[in-house]
Amino acid sequence: MKKVNTVAKYFASVPHEARSALMDLRKTIRNAAPGATEVIWYGMPTFKLDRMLVSYAAFRDHGSFFPLSSRLLTKFKREVAVYEHSKGTIRFPFDKPLPKSLVKKLVKARIVENEQRRTGSGR
Repeated sequence: MKKVNTVAKYFASVPHEARSALMDLRKTIRNAAPGATEVIWYGMPTFKLDRMLVSYAAFRDHGSFFPLSSRLLTKFKREVAVYEHSKGTIRFPFDKPLPKSLVKKLVKARIVENEQRRTGSGR
């Protein structure tokens, strides 16, 4: 995909088959973190709430959700086990997006994690 500097341009560059899944993912993230702002970071739409919160992106044959925390993927290993995943991403086919409940759990947990880092608690 072409390098972009706004979320609107990112979505304009995403193939049609991926756009709907990513728009739904974006809406779920926004609902879970209503105070977050959305920026382009490392070429991907990323939600920021004091710190970078979560990112998402479209690739040729899948979408990816980046919780930006390997600890969260370990914490929720049972829930993400059914998806192709690695240390930093959960991949999903465009026609089978991640469940909203899982995305909300991960976003809420990231908010807590960022808050703990900001205040120095939870270490």
